[in-house]
Amino acid sequence: MWTKMSSSAILVKIGSRIKETRIRQSKTQAELAAAAGVTPLTVANIEKGKSVSTLILISVLRELGLLENLEGLVPEAKTSPLLLKKYKAKSVIVYAG
Repeated sequence: MWTKMSSSAILVKIGSRIKETRIRQSKTQAELAAAAGVTPLTVANIEKGKSVSTLILISVLRELGLLENLEGLVPEAKTSPLLLKKYKAKSVIVYAG
């Protein structure tokens, strides 16, 4: 589903889900905003699918108890030590001076 959506449509969908979660938790936009350290207008903008900074989004997700969902969004990648060594060897910058 997500891969077929535009970036703007994804923001709208995320905003809608945040709004639904807020309502299920019986929180007003003002209450969520105060707890997250943002303005009610910022919460309204998120819910409408407008772009906000990642830090603001994290603050709102934290207040809604949704931070654990980030594990599915960006799972921890276990990189083998051999691959790390190979990558580091390729990224060494040598300065001639």
